[in-house]
Amino acid sequence: MKVPPALLFFLLLFHWMPSSDSSQQDTCQTCRSLVDNFNKGLERTQRENFGGGNTAWEEEKLAKYANSETRLLEVLESVCSTSDFACHQLLEQSEDHVEHWWFHEQQQHPDFFQWMCMDTLKLCCPSGMYGPDCQTCPGGTEKPCSGYGQCDGEGTRGGTGLCMCQTGYGGPFCSECGDGYYEAARNDSHLVCAECYQACGSCSGPEDTSCLRCKRGWMLHNQRCIDIDECGTDMAHCRNNQFCVNTEGSYECRDCAKACIGCMGAGPSRCKKCNKGYQRDGVKCLDVDECAGEVEEPVCTAANEVCENTEGSYRCVCAEGHLRKEGICVEDKPPGKSQQGHFSFTCLSITSLYYFLQRRWQIYLIFLLPAVFPTTAL
Repeated sequence: MKVPPALLFFLLLFHWMPSSDSSQQDTCQTCRSLVDNFNKGLERTQRENFGGGNTAWEEEKLAKYANSETRLLEVLESVCSTSDFACHQLLEQSEDHVEHWWFHEQQQHPDFFQWMCMDTLKLCCPSGMYGPDCQTCPGGTEKPCSGYGQCDGEGTRGGTGLCMCQTGYGGPFCSECGDGYYEAARNDSHLVCAECYQACGSCSGPEDTSCLRCKRGWMLHNQRCIDIDECGTDMAHCRNNQFCVNTEGSYECRDCAKACIGCMGAGPSRCKKCNKGYQRDGVKCLDVDECAGEVEEPVCTAANEVCENTEGSYRCVCAEGHLRKEGICVEDKPPGKSQQGHFSFTCLSITSLYYFLQRRWQIYLIFLLPAVFPTTAL
């Protein structure tokens, strides 16, 4: 069924449209970046204009500049980079809030980020909180995810609040050791997880005899994990022209040799059946040399063709000094070269003889006739 272009456009638009959680986290980051650059602008203008006055007039002038519209405009000029569209858009939407804080709120609420991004625009949450209502992350605001993971959406109005644990840690609060790790040390405030022996899915210690559960591809035997040979069971699934190779905890499917149709291992000596162009010689499937007459029917019988053996087959090529044109082998020489040379020589010989006879007949009469007819000359 052909999809209408309009429907295809909306499907693509929906596919690429960012999720609300992602959008909310991005806008919080944009607001945070805007405030950080705003504070840097305050520091820059303070260094440039607040060197300290040595007269009452200078001090009064600088005091007026500190909270002036002039300084605010100088700071806002460098808040967003030229290419940061999201920052420019947020600044344009929040311009009235920025001016209101600058002229009326900064004394009472000196933390511009909290006033702007958390309380006014409601784009961010305090550390250790997430979501539209700024819920507490698992593990609490002091140590979200027990200090061993990241709370999804922390500090933003988005996210799920689920803990994404560091390697080696697990559980809903990242307060346990994950699969393949064991508790090496624990107290009221810290947990140290160390890696099990490579084959263990869970264990009580680092030794290969401490396995409690095995990873896939291994089986538990006397608290040890023993590799399963999938190639000797029905667990391996390879295609028809492949063979199985056991590996630690798994297996690989590798292609049979070109000489084989089905095989039990690598090389032409492990073929179940020889492929076309090969024949069995002892235990091996070897190439048939069709050019040496090892096949019943003759090959390359066209004029000026010779046979060239290849692995598992052969090809017919033109004999030396010939090339293929329109499917046949012809002699390789420039068109008309020999004919042109013969024709030129013939024309040159006739022309030379004509002029020689026409211009030099007197020589024949004077010198040749007396020699032929001496009595006449006397």
